[in-house]
Amino acid sequence: MLDTYIPSEEEEFMNPDQVKFFYDKLLSWKEDLTHNSQITIQNLQEENIIFSDDADRASSETDRSLELRTRDRQRKLISKIDQAIKRIDDGTYGYCEETGDPISIGRLIARPTATLSVEAQERHERKEKVFRYK
Repeated sequence: MLDTYIPSEEEEFMNPDQVKFFYDKLLSWKEDLTHNSQITIQNLQEENIIFSDDADRASSETDRSLELRTRDRQRKLISKIDQAIKRIDDGTYGYCEETGDPISIGRLIARPTATLSVEAQERHERKEKVFRYK
């Protein structure tokens, strides 16, 4: 049943099925990212080509830089996933860090690492925008 289970807003919030769904989703996502990072590291280590053409070298360095930036973003995302799993373990997953209210199931499905409700996130972004222009 849980293989095809999709949480809904009509259920009791963060019931055992929902908790398992999000835990499995986060764990699977982390495993995929970790696997992709290992492939990236392996590719970067194997790529030890000496280019005689400056354009080829520049292109290779650009590709390498892009790979490293992607890997850094993945590392940060894995950290957010670990934090979300920790929140599942301590029973705070799915609740807005600012208000304590439940984060909508739709938002959690779309962004399982979310720590703020849509409303709190919008307030945060508005504040950020105001301070950025001052």
